Amino acid sequence: MKNRHTFHIPVMGIGFTIDSPLKVAQYGIDSVISLVDDILVEKMRKLYSEKFEVPYKEISDKVDDFRAKRITSYLNFLQEQSELKFNQLKNITLETNKSLKEYVAMLPEYSSLKTEFLKLVEDGEDFIKLKDWAAAHLNMGSIDVNIMTKVDKDNYNNTEALPKEYNDAHAALRGFANSKLASSLVLSAGMNPRLYSYISNFNDFFPDKEGYIKKKIILKVSDYRSAFIQGKFLAKKGIWVSEYRIESGLNCGGHAFATEGFLLGPVLKEFKENKEALKTQTQQLLLEALKEANKVIPSGNLDLKITTQGGVGTDQEHAFLLKEYQLDSVGWGSPFLLVPEATSVDDKTLEKLAKAKEEDLYLSNTSPLGVPFNTLKGNTKDLEKDSFIAKNRPGSSCPNKFIALDKEFKASGLCTASREYQYLKLKQLDTLSLNAEEKEKKQSEITAKSCICVGLSTATLLLNSMDTKKVGKGVSVCPGPNMAYYDKIVSLRGITDHIYGRKNMMTRADRPNVFVKELSLYITNLQEKLENIKVNIDKKQLRSVKKFKNNLVEGVNYYINLFIERKQAFANQKQALLTALKVENDKLIAIGLEIDKL
Repeated sequence: MKNRHTFHIPVMGIGFTIDSPLKVAQYGIDSVISLVDDILVEKMRKLYSEKFEVPYKEISDKVDDFRAKRITSYLNFLQEQSELKFNQLKNITLETNKSLKEYVAMLPEYSSLKTEFLKLVEDGEDFIKLKDWAAAHLNMGSIDVNIMTKVDKDNYNNTEALPKEYNDAHAALRGFANSKLASSLVLSAGMNPRLYSYISNFNDFFPDKEGYIKKKIILKVSDYRSAFIQGKFLAKKGIWVSEYRIESGLNCGGHAFATEGFLLGPVLKEFKENKEALKTQTQQLLLEALKEANKVIPSGNLDLKITTQGGVGTDQEHAFLLKEYQLDSVGWGSPFLLVPEATSVDDKTLEKLAKAKEEDLYLSNTSPLGVPFNTLKGNTKDLEKDSFIAKNRPGSSCPNKFIALDKEFKASGLCTASREYQYLKLKQLDTLSLNAEEKEKKQSEITAKSCICVGLSTATLLLNSMDTKKVGKGVSVCPGPNMAYYDKIVSLRGITDHIYGRKNMMTRADRPNVFVKELSLYITNLQEKLENIKVNIDKKQLRSVKKFKNNLVEGVNYYINLFIERKQAFANQKQALLTALKVENDKLIAIGLEIDKL
């Protein structure tokens, strides 16, 4: 872990990290790209092929299995071009020596690589020695991919349904499996048994005799129970989960998958305490499955990493998480949206993000997936959506149909943000016996949905001056609440200096601690749940709210004890931290009294 970086760049949106590996992999930084949009993937391969003067042959949507083939071709292209950049960096010359120094300079101070390099150049720069050292010690960053498991739309040839392996998520998985990459597949948004079972069709996901796995599985989870269930399911298929990536339920960007009041700290503690049990039990199931399937049995223990992401914003928080919970890496997402050297964001959106304050960042109901979605007030995609409503033509033309998952009106599926779906749903309202207030509320709920599968890739098109005639120029952006505390565009070197405590890239001094911020978000969420059940008291919902509140109380007590016991942790802000926890705890007590009255 100490030889390279202790952070990774998570997937952001659909387009924001679509070409991040080409920008950061040569410096040993891991990043994750989305496999939702094969149309964007094909456009990016064409763009960079022309830029790097590499032959390009289009994969049209008339080709059989075009989605998987587009993804395979783009991933192979990323691998080849990133390796080319990395090899140039290692082939030390006067020109590339600067890139090598950047690689080393960005490493944390405790990196043994950094220490070795500085010792090597103490007596001057010997290019032959440096070249040999770089070849032996430097690694390229991993080009990882993300699949949202539930975004698995059925596909058709005219009116004939194609086999399930042609579903969107299945095809994306196949595209990754057939690529040259030796990296990881991040599975997010919950369990999809059919998709998980499909993984076992590809040999690259199985371990060899030494335990090496060419294509690893990372599960993005927010609680231990879910991780254990999914890990066991995959192990029974002979598939090893190499990493559990714990994401904050609410203090993150993109879709927010809230837990039942389980806070990040206690969840990380549970993983730390149960890591060996998780590893032992799943590995036993794995070995049994491999034996039954006549697969190669690895001779030794398989590696298991635990990482986290969501709301981390200071070097102190980063270091504390690594040490306290024995983590392998910490994900930094939203701050990287302000790093043009790492992500793809158009200039206007960059400006909006840099100016964003707490009140500009909120959890919306705009996602067609029906999951709360972090967004930025005044984003141009929502403005475009509002203009359609004003013209009495709500909904999107749905050019890409990646989230056409609702089958209420059409067997092949419609996206709830589409014009066709919203027209039919609003028409349906007219047949119901609703008063004016109820009808208006229902109408707002229907038309709130935004075409994010287009909006989350438009920034990339605008940045690269690509055609937006079909999809429009509206940009959806999905930063987490942490974005409020960053207010300037930062270089790649600058953000790594910030992560490792060499410089501070935040001008605001009033940012709450990562744990306190998440707690505050959960208390707000709890209050909203309580207000909803006050309207129509339901015993089951009431029990759920009580459980939610009790889990938060346990979390607060855990944090108070933790920070009192860890005397050196956040020493310069200890009292402020404990005071903030008390303020949040007082809110919980007040909510508890309200619940008791019900």
